[in-house]
Amino acid sequence: MTQPPEVKALDGTIEHLNNGEKQHDAPSKSPALPTRPKPNGQSVLEQSRPPPGHALTGKQEHYLKRELLSQQVDFEITELASPTALQRFGAPFRSHYGEVAPVDSDLPILRFIFVHHVRNFPFLDQAREKEFWQDKLQVFLELFAQKHISSSEDRLEESKRRKLAIKAKKLVELMMVSGIPTASGYEERIRFSELEVVDRGAQDQGLLVNTPEGNAINGWDINVAGVRITSVKRTVRYHQHAEFIIRVRKTGTPDHFIGRRYGEFARLHRRLRTELPGKVLAPLPRKNKSSTTSTFLGGGGDDDASSISSVSTQNTGFAHDDGGSLRNLVGMGHRRNASSQADRSSPRASGEYRREHVTLYREDQRVSLRAFLRTCLQNSQIARSKALEEFLTSNPVKLNQEELEDLDRRKAMDEKRIEEQKRFYEIARQRAKELDVYMERFRRDIVESNGLTRLFKEIREKERIADLTTEYQKFAEWLRIEVAATIYHLFLAEDNSPELFAQAKRIHSMIPYGALKQVIRFANPAMVMRGVLDLFLAQPLGARSLAQRVLGMALNDGIRGFQKSIDSLTTKIDDTVFCEKLKRFVNADEEIKNLVRNEAVVDGVDLIVAILKSEHISPEPTPEEVGKAFNAYVAWNNAVDNVSLSQPLLRSESSLLTMLPPKVDDEMKAGAQLFAYLKQLLKMYTRQRDKAMMLSVIEEPVTLQLFRDLFTIFYEPLVRVYKSANVYNSVTDFAAFADDMFRVLDLAQRQDVSADPNQTVQSFIDLCARHQDNFYKFVHEVHVHDNGLFGQLMGWLEGILEFLRHGPKGGKLDMNALFQGAVDINQIDKAAAIAEIDNLIKWQEERKKWHQDKTRQKMAAENSSSSAPGSATFRSSDFGINETDLADMNDEIDGDDSDSESRDDSEEDTDPIAIERKRRAKKQDHLRRSAGEPVKPEVRQLKGLREGFLSMLRMVLAD
Repeated sequence: MTQPPEVKALDGTIEHLNNGEKQHDAPSKSPALPTRPKPNGQSVLEQSRPPPGHALTGKQEHYLKRELLSQQVDFEITELASPTALQRFGAPFRSHYGEVAPVDSDLPILRFIFVHHVRNFPFLDQAREKEFWQDKLQVFLELFAQKHISSSEDRLEESKRRKLAIKAKKLVELMMVSGIPTASGYEERIRFSELEVVDRGAQDQGLLVNTPEGNAINGWDINVAGVRITSVKRTVRYHQHAEFIIRVRKTGTPDHFIGRRYGEFARLHRRLRTELPGKVLAPLPRKNKSSTTSTFLGGGGDDDASSISSVSTQNTGFAHDDGGSLRNLVGMGHRRNASSQADRSSPRASGEYRREHVTLYREDQRVSLRAFLRTCLQNSQIARSKALEEFLTSNPVKLNQEELEDLDRRKAMDEKRIEEQKRFYEIARQRAKELDVYMERFRRDIVESNGLTRLFKEIREKERIADLTTEYQKFAEWLRIEVAATIYHLFLAEDNSPELFAQAKRIHSMIPYGALKQVIRFANPAMVMRGVLDLFLAQPLGARSLAQRVLGMALNDGIRGFQKSIDSLTTKIDDTVFCEKLKRFVNADEEIKNLVRNEAVVDGVDLIVAILKSEHISPEPTPEEVGKAFNAYVAWNNAVDNVSLSQPLLRSESSLLTMLPPKVDDEMKAGAQLFAYLKQLLKMYTRQRDKAMMLSVIEEPVTLQLFRDLFTIFYEPLVRVYKSANVYNSVTDFAAFADDMFRVLDLAQRQDVSADPNQTVQSFIDLCARHQDNFYKFVHEVHVHDNGLFGQLMGWLEGILEFLRHGPKGGKLDMNALFQGAVDINQIDKAAAIAEIDNLIKWQEERKKWHQDKTRQKMAAENSSSSAPGSATFRSSDFGINETDLADMNDEIDGDDSDSESRDDSEEDTDPIAIERKRRAKKQDHLRRSAGEPVKPEVRQLKGLREGFLSMLRMVLAD
């Protein structure tokens, strides 16, 4: 009997392809996947003691390494803002101290990443050391650093650069912690069996995001539950209009229904734009008057009224479709119908009402408006807005029996729709599961050394998918299922799918694919772009280029706009000394600014107060002016703590101020208003200076030279590939795919609810199969004519993976030797240092559990979306990134970005007291959400290891 084929899994077990059963195999001579040494199975008591000859346990090694790497990464990321950072970087950047050897670099981690993973990028590897790296890039970056563009602390808001720096720090730290191993081989992380916080049942809950009930978002549970027709008298005649019935449920209040016409949704959209200027709002769905029909809904019994709602089945002038489908019922159909006379006039027996066509009026519009409202409610700031509050609460209505029956029909339709989605995904998952064994072999092939290179070599050599090896053909089959599920999800499954489908179809009908193909075929994009670049960057007789003039005009407009605001504020403040000190602070050297900021922190006062009383900035204030500034600060704090949000400076409701005489109360108001003006003025000065600094950077000749070089490096090789690969033929292929996709979607919309879901799944998979060869031909042609570009790109990616799997070639970090050496020379106290490491481990354990609980609560509250079929094919550990380290990084970034969506960058035009209240409220909200989060223990002894660790790290990364 022939043995079934076998595949070795990543854990060293053998898996038979016929049944997936595993059995442990004896060590084989065939090379296994590159893995790190793992500690042998040990008891809890053994794990708490260091191995023989070692000073630290595996966990202590890992978390000591992690703490020291974190400190070094934080230092290096912060140092990048220094104008002299690149001079201490090492080759290829120049330095006043001569050539900086790798073992002497102050930034060894960033130097290693730059040399091995940035400089050898396939495009940048051709850049010349002096002409590009030193004379252009280094000059530009040092010039930018010298401008000292304002930071988050200056603006009292989160700047994009700070967000980027936080994420960069976490990514670099993750790369180093996972990539650099320890020398002992006993390194160990904290592990929880329940680390996967989303259980299997939560995946099914993701399908409930569009359910009519139980989907509370930011305190609101709403559903556009039905549609009714209302008559409105204009001049002489009555006109009928559709009114959408919304069921509203808010925490702490009873349920109620409201009726809103489409125009009222449009007015809500306009009011939100007015109330929240600059906020990105969900687009309002287009007006859609189409109706849909059902052959499975309808009444029963002898009473006509019990079977046909006067609202949802009246004569609307739309025909009934014998093939009325579930997707039509959920708003997927876009066909106008005309009701047959026979259906309206012929009498029916009572039992026949169950098969009667029931027209669901404006069903497309109902589900798209529900998606619009729920998308708006996802943003907490919009959910708390006055416009949305009034829209959802004013003028409640009572429903009659016919309207309640219509609501029940549409609710039943929603439930059927969810059930169909579940069946579709279940079938798709089952089909993907059948490929699991082949996908395991494919995954193993990819994650092995040079796996990506072999994959793209196969694509280059084989002209058709049918010629690929079995594993790659099965991977293509898996991709077909993934793409099919994505198309279904986007255009059929969601509440906003009708709007997205109609929009995509309109855009597709407008694109002139034939003309586009000919333009791409005969035009020379490289020459066109080079000519445009020359036009914008040319500097005739040394004058400013067109690009500099255009950008300078935009920046100068911004500077003049800020100046108007500054002139208005200085008039209101009416104090030359205060205004002049703020202006000179903004334009002062960075050393003086840091001195004043430190004074504000030490004295525990606002930066404005520290500036006004500072002796480092002229003019010298008088004691009366210092007292005036401090009194204004006290009044400001009082106003922020007590003033209503609805009016900028109302009389305080506190018992203290109500007892004050009117004159004192007026003085408090005036002081608070003065301080508010001063804060606005400082922000305007800061932003005006930022614009001026950016203008000076743009006008530097090196900026234009750098932009031209970057264009030459990145754009021209891609254009050469696209020209030689005849990419224009793919335009026709894409047009054919879009035509076929919209045809399949139209057919799927007209299917009856009783249609076999297997056929639905197969129709989408067949769609992908019909066009997969054209897509493969495009990828194949690009790789054949890439002149080795994509091969270099794959080699670059595998270089990163090689580091993550095996670490640097310079060796490993010997944490035991580092620790024991510091103890031997009395640099640290052994017992105290061990206690600090153990405290760090305990803190990490408690923090993991805390994040785990918070994540479970968040998943339960938000109904996390289900995973796509086959989405778990690859794991981070396949590529050398430890899953525990990745989870830790995600926890930390999630904590930093949890409230980022509520920040509004357009606050300068609103009341400064309201801004300050919001800022403090966000801080309190952050404290509330982080309540119970374990606090990182203080580290003192371990700081003594930093110098020795840095020397060891330089040696390891010096290759």
